[in-house]
Amino acid sequence: MSSQKPGRPRNPALDQALLTVAARQLGELGYARMSLESVSTAAGTTVPSLRRRYRNKAELVAAVIGSLRVEEPPTGAPSPRAHALAILENFHRNLRAVPALAILGSLLTEEERHPELLHLFKTRLVEPRRALLRKALAAGDLPDAADIDALTSMLIGSFYGRYVTIAGIPDDWPNRVLSTVWPEDASTKVLSSTSRTRAHQPERAGRPATPGVHLLGDEPAADDGVR
Repeated sequence: MSSQKPGRPRNPALDQALLTVAARQLGELGYARMSLESVSTAAGTTVPSLRRRYRNKAELVAAVIGSLRVEEPPTGAPSPRAHALAILENFHRNLRAVPALAILGSLLTEEERHPELLHLFKTRLVEPRRALLRKALAAGDLPDAADIDALTSMLIGSFYGRYVTIAGIPDDWPNRVLSTVWPEDASTKVLSSTSRTRAHQPERAGRPATPGVHLLGDEPAADDGVR
């Protein structure tokens, strides 16, 4: 029987500190400039202590990706639309809680050298959320011809699009973007559908068009000359 004593128990606080520091440096410095030395120093420990947990930088980053989901996405709600909204709100909170998009940028930069890291990001974070949102959309009262996969990409992709604007992502963005394809109640949905139909019809006699606004098909034809 070996007389070797078991190793010291892991320190959960140090485990979390290492992941927190690594996530911050991955977002701020990028994968190439981040190092085990810089992470261990910032976390208040040593490289040997870090290596007892992660053999190399790629393994550390893989652990960071696995910890990025601060809050698990919801699994149930009173209605399919409420479920879809809860999923988008959860996505918004997670984007704010960690530098997820900065980390994604770093992983995209390293895609050729370390494709396994981007693949892990997709399988651990992206695809599970997309699957939940697709299921919620499919359970709703959207038109039969609705392309669920396209709608899923549009809804989630809108957060990336707003993130890179000067204003950033507004607090009410999850409901705003969902309402463009799935209004909150049936009457709103009918009104939205009617508005889209009218946008392709000429203005009815006796009802003037809104000043300064021309719906498709209502704009007067321009003269041949340049004004």
